[in-house]
Amino acid sequence: MTMSANALGDRSSKCPEGDSPISSVDEPEKLDGEREENSNPGTDDEGEDVPATQGRKISERQQLQRAQFKSWFDRRVESISKEDDRKLQKQADIELQSKSVLIAEQESNVIIGDPREYQLELFERARAKNTIAVLDTGSGKTLIAVLLLRHILDEELEHRGTGKSPRIAFFLVDSVTLVFQQYAVLECNLDQKIERFCGDMGCDLWSQEIWSTHFQENMVIVCTADVLYQCLMHSFVSMSQINLLIFDEAHHAKKNHPYARIMKDFYLAERDPTKRPRVFGMTASPVDAKVDVVKAAKQLETLLHCQIATTSDLTMLRRSVHRPLEETVMHEKLISPAETQLFRQLRAPFGDLEILSKQFRNSKEASIQLGPWCCDQLWASLIQDDEGQRATSQLERDLVSKNRDALPAEAAEAQVSQLRQAVSIIKGHAFEEPRVEAAHLSSKVRLLHAILGEIFAFPTEAKCIVFVRKRYTARLLGELLGRIGTPFMHVGVLLGARKGDVGDLNVTYRQQLLTLLNFRRGKLNCLFSTSVAEEGLDIPDCNIVIRFDLYATLIQYVQSRGRARRINSRYIHILEQGNNEQLELLRDVRAGEHIMREFCESLPSDRLLLGNDCDLDGLITAERSQKSYTEHSTGAKLTYNSSLAVLAHFVDCLPRDVEAAAKPNYVMTFQGRQYVCEVVLPDNSPLRSVIGAPASRKAIAKRSAAFEACLLLRRNKYLDSHLLPTYQKQLPAMRNAQLALTLKNTQAYDMRTKPAIWANSVGTVPASLYMTVIDLEIYDERRPGQPLALLTRHPLPEIPGFPLHIRAGCKSPVICTPMKRPLPTDPKRLDAINVFTLRVFKDIFNKTYEADVTTMPYFLAPVIRGSRALRDGQAEDLLDCDVLKYVQDNETVSWDDNTPDEFFKDKFLADPFDGGRRYFTVGVDPTLRPFDPVPPGAPTRRHMENILQYSSSLFKNSRARVNYKAEQPVILTHRVLHRRNWLDDISKEEENASSKCYVCPEPLYVSALPTTVAAMALMFPAIMFRIDSVMIALELFENLNLYVIPELALEAVTKDSDNSEEHRAEQVHFQRGMGKNYERLELLGDSFLKMATSISLFTTKADSDEFEHHVNRMLLLCNKNLLKTAQKLRLFEWIRSKSFSRRVWYPEGPKLLQGKGINRFKQEHKHPLNDKTMADVCEAIIGAALLSPLPQDEAHYFDNAVAAVTAMVDSPNHAMMTWREYFSFYKTPGYQTAPPTRSQIDLADQIANRHGYRFRHPRLLRSAFLHPSYPFSWEKVPCYQRLEFLGDSLLDMVCVGFLFHRFPDRDPQWLTEHKMAMVSNKFLGALCVKLGFHKHLRSNGSSLEAQIRDYVMEIQETEREANGAVDYWVHAKSPPKALPDIVESYIGAVFVDSEYEYGEVERFFERHVKPFFENMSIYDTYANNHPTTFLTNLLTLSFHCTNFRILSQEIPALNPSSISSSSSSVLAAVMIHNDFVAEGRAASGKSAKVKASSNALNKLQDLSEAEFRKTYRCDCTGEGIAAGGGGGGGGEVVGSGAAGAATATAATATAPAGVGRAAIRD
Repeated sequence: MTMSANALGDRSSKCPEGDSPISSVDEPEKLDGEREENSNPGTDDEGEDVPATQGRKISERQQLQRAQFKSWFDRRVESISKEDDRKLQKQADIELQSKSVLIAEQESNVIIGDPREYQLELFERARAKNTIAVLDTGSGKTLIAVLLLRHILDEELEHRGTGKSPRIAFFLVDSVTLVFQQYAVLECNLDQKIERFCGDMGCDLWSQEIWSTHFQENMVIVCTADVLYQCLMHSFVSMSQINLLIFDEAHHAKKNHPYARIMKDFYLAERDPTKRPRVFGMTASPVDAKVDVVKAAKQLETLLHCQIATTSDLTMLRRSVHRPLEETVMHEKLISPAETQLFRQLRAPFGDLEILSKQFRNSKEASIQLGPWCCDQLWASLIQDDEGQRATSQLERDLVSKNRDALPAEAAEAQVSQLRQAVSIIKGHAFEEPRVEAAHLSSKVRLLHAILGEIFAFPTEAKCIVFVRKRYTARLLGELLGRIGTPFMHVGVLLGARKGDVGDLNVTYRQQLLTLLNFRRGKLNCLFSTSVAEEGLDIPDCNIVIRFDLYATLIQYVQSRGRARRINSRYIHILEQGNNEQLELLRDVRAGEHIMREFCESLPSDRLLLGNDCDLDGLITAERSQKSYTEHSTGAKLTYNSSLAVLAHFVDCLPRDVEAAAKPNYVMTFQGRQYVCEVVLPDNSPLRSVIGAPASRKAIAKRSAAFEACLLLRRNKYLDSHLLPTYQKQLPAMRNAQLALTLKNTQAYDMRTKPAIWANSVGTVPASLYMTVIDLEIYDERRPGQPLALLTRHPLPEIPGFPLHIRAGCKSPVICTPMKRPLPTDPKRLDAINVFTLRVFKDIFNKTYEADVTTMPYFLAPVIRGSRALRDGQAEDLLDCDVLKYVQDNETVSWDDNTPDEFFKDKFLADPFDGGRRYFTVGVDPTLRPFDPVPPGAPTRRHMENILQYSSSLFKNSRARVNYKAEQPVILTHRVLHRRNWLDDISKEEENASSKCYVCPEPLYVSALPTTVAAMALMFPAIMFRIDSVMIALELFENLNLYVIPELALEAVTKDSDNSEEHRAEQVHFQRGMGKNYERLELLGDSFLKMATSISLFTTKADSDEFEHHVNRMLLLCNKNLLKTAQKLRLFEWIRSKSFSRRVWYPEGPKLLQGKGINRFKQEHKHPLNDKTMADVCEAIIGAALLSPLPQDEAHYFDNAVAAVTAMVDSPNHAMMTWREYFSFYKTPGYQTAPPTRSQIDLADQIANRHGYRFRHPRLLRSAFLHPSYPFSWEKVPCYQRLEFLGDSLLDMVCVGFLFHRFPDRDPQWLTEHKMAMVSNKFLGALCVKLGFHKHLRSNGSSLEAQIRDYVMEIQETEREANGAVDYWVHAKSPPKALPDIVESYIGAVFVDSEYEYGEVERFFERHVKPFFENMSIYDTYANNHPTTFLTNLLTLSFHCTNFRILSQEIPALNPSSISSSSSSVLAAVMIHNDFVAEGRAASGKSAKVKASSNALNKLQDLSEAEFRKTYRCDCTGEGIAAGGGGGGGGEVVGSGAAGAATATAATATAPAGVGRAAIRD
């Protein structure tokens, strides 16, 4: 509270009754030489002002714990790195090793050592020029590749021997399985190092360093084409570093296949032919589609820059490779059978269910092609094993995904319900066993059954493959023939390795290999396979191949026929009677093969390689018509086609979010006659969306958008010079390493001990003095005092009241009343005042100063007891002139043998040599004599022979020279006990100390100062210390040009322990009696700083997205920036980090003639501060300015705080000095003022009707409800992210303001924890639903609407069950993040629309938020459930343990190439009595500590206190644990070092309008 004029003199209030009064002296030093040795044990003048033993022990213990943690951390990091690499590598390799083992068991890995003549012939061609070898499947093309590799490797070794740069060979395949298969073959036939790579190994995440290592260590790489393409694109390798490219199944090289892209983007782009590698392609047919065979072959030659070649001696080839006998069998014409009972039962209610449309189509086709039994079995597959649950879940996800825009929530839920009903019907259907009859099976299947029955009628070595088109066909036939086949038929199914559709099989590569291995070993002899068995896979030779479904292309025909290569093999075509299309297809493929054979055989051996150069030029020209970007520093190349992969990789590396799309979302619109594509990235991306150039084709428009997005990412350095993502690694590094500060970095800084006003007050004889009357509200009735006047040359500011602890359990506020009118001072009056001042210093504090008025910075004078100090009164009327004159006339008060005993009552005695001996007299004891023994109970001294010797402080030799009177009175006195700090509570030792003492007056002198003056003067050092502190703080704010009320100025710069920043931690070197520290103001200032910088960035950087706003705001308000400002402004000089010290309170200026001076204690001018303290003080300064609104009527109540923010951030990104400047800088964007649509106007009407705020700009309101996934091109309105960024800070500020003023005695930790409830996603999600905002959200996400639907149903049900309890939201699940986001974005939109009127934010808070938090106690459990808080409370309050720490440190990337080093992480540990109890690891220090705390709680929660103490050898007494949120002095603290932390009762400032005004009105 602010103190007004108060009465001076005696007070009616009394202290509580107790022991004899305890007075205090600021223990002065003794004169050198003539004094008693160790005269006052326990009060060493050179000692610390605060008992330091305990604080030192705590500090030493923490240093030891930090050292132990560092040692433990280093050991754990080493093991963690190894564990992570081992686990990740194991996960990556487990499938690969399994495949390798299976492939190793294949019989065909070792190639025959003797190549055939046609193989040698083609090898010679390939050695001389780029060649595509066209040979039948099984004719040994791989051997030719091995021969060529051996030749190239031999050449490479020769080149390396001559000093040429190393080059590497690549064997490229089209599938992952072939990687392992061909690697196994090459490894058995090459004697150089070879390695294999595919996407499953995570190599798309590898860095250049990792790839360089592999390229250096190996001479041959077997990989999928996409792996090499990525390496070339990122410039990890260049064409000039490759000596051989082998393309397996080369016919795939067309369009945008990776084979084609490698040649187009990199091979043909290399203009120097000498830097191009040799190219060798292998295929059974260069054509894989229904096209002109010769034309397609020439195009393949052009693209691969090769010549097609086959053997010139077909006879030799046919002797080596046995062709099967082709047969054609006919089945009866297929008819459409009647619908099955199950089909009809499902079609009636669910036929229109779109999500089952594919199942209905497949089942109908299966009914025709396979028969009714297979039709029903297709439905049965939905409920087999776990397939039912998987299918239902998948279908529900598809439903949400495909119908998110078309269906309202109710309709979607109805479809899900229908789907479940369909599954229930299938489960209840009675399925029959299959019978070989028309009622169950089609004619085609019955024919197949007959053929297979003939083949496997008896035990046989035959092996058969049945080729089908559809996966479900292979599965159904496998199941069917497994039931009705012969006993000698062992059926298997071979499908492509991928996740199957609904009702389909999920097949892995390992399962493929196991099936083939069992087929090779004879455990299976009949495979039903899709096209996966046509090419590539090493399938054992068969003697029967049946085309149940015919081939679609020539190459399918050639390759599937090549599987039947045993002697006397059969290749059976199953055709439908009367089906001309099938007959024509058979004729076409046979004719095409003949044409291709003739083409290959007719090629002249000396034909020029580039026989069709015009086509090549056309191809290159077509590629150049599309944009490309090449990074000059590395050579990495971005093209239209590669941009899709680069962008997908970037998105995949973003931190995962539940709602964020895992891939870019491409949205196509049609403008004129061209397509325009917008790519929308997840909302956690630094780039939200980019629009590409118009294009005539959708595919090109899509690539254009991706290309432009990649360019923008590279321009903003989110892609590095290799086009790899940097975003994931940069943000944590920026946040943790660059911007954070540490408590460990502590330096000794200069500290001001005196305000500048005193130095400016000397050198002149004052003509007048300004009076500040110092009085106590309560005086100790047993030691009454008298007000003193502090007289200064300049008027003093308003000094806020503060408490003095005048005795145990009794505090009295100090009242400082400045008089407006100065006191005239003539020489006589000035001399009297000066003499009085010097006498106080001498008699009370044993300091003798030179009597020079010009050197005195201030003076003291007695004030008449009982008078009332009025600010407008006459100062001279208050002076006690009688006391002034008496002191001026009498240096001491004399006495003699005739002096009556009454004289010695109520006097102040002082020892001239020992400042520690001061006494208040009670009176003469007539029963005692000077040479009587010292009465019991007196403090022990060196000389205890008698009372007279006891009264003297002289040393032994001096005593021998002095003869004291034998006859003199013995006086009962109360010794002034050694009180070091009146601002602090009285210790138990002081409270229990006895002050009664008997002395003789001769060794002492009687002071002329009245005891009332002496009693008050004894407290003057503490009072002056606080006055100095206030004025030092005010000087700081004056230098900053900020207006702050005095009590807040001091609070803002007060640090009362070495670790004030660690709320609820064991306080180290706690400085008592300093009043409130800066913590609460820091919390308030932090919130305003966040809001102010957010508004400034939102206003001045309209083109920046939310990510850039976050980064720029972090740069402004980060501790590192605030530290820089603090050091620039030298804030460390003004920070108050030391409590009252008797060494520094004395005036500087007058010459000290006797006593110890301040210059002997230079260390008092220094204080240790860590970096974070100075950053925190910057925020506290802002908080103090916020609570001190400018007095001018025209000033906004935030103007002072805005100016403080500008001063503290010291950045051009926040240059505003007043609140109204924010909006003056705002440039209204075009989208905001554009004409709104009818829909947008309707939205504004709904909001106005329900929530009472009418938006001037409906399009701005629409922006608040647009999810980041919503394409900009649809409404030309940006998403809510920037508004959410702004609204988040506004909501944070209004919540902190509310709590700050509603709970003035709660510590910052409590405020923060309860604020987190108010701004938590849980609450804001519930509020969003309560306000109906979720209905207005527009998104384009795949599953967001479903998540919102589920959440809305749950939270509404939870609210109904709560029966009016406002904390119902605590018990619900967490909402989708979009819901709390739109609450914050709405607040931001209201703020902008109202032209930055903060009152609108408060109105929203009053109306919608505050009703939930009228009673904050109901959220105590919610706040305390934070694992770290809960652990702290468990240890301190339940186990009474104070010796624990939670420490954390970022794990360095020890091995840059390590798999585990792709992202940073932090390791935290919980230590209890130096034992490591639990650890946690996460991406941030906060999360790591939460995990560590949770793990520790799991161990400790079930322990009793006795078990805990025994387990952890805990002997803590629990002293100093502050339970509950104490006042603002030290906050809630834990540990013995915090015992007795005081809460000052300093006045509380009136909050400015607009900051927590709701709390003020309450």
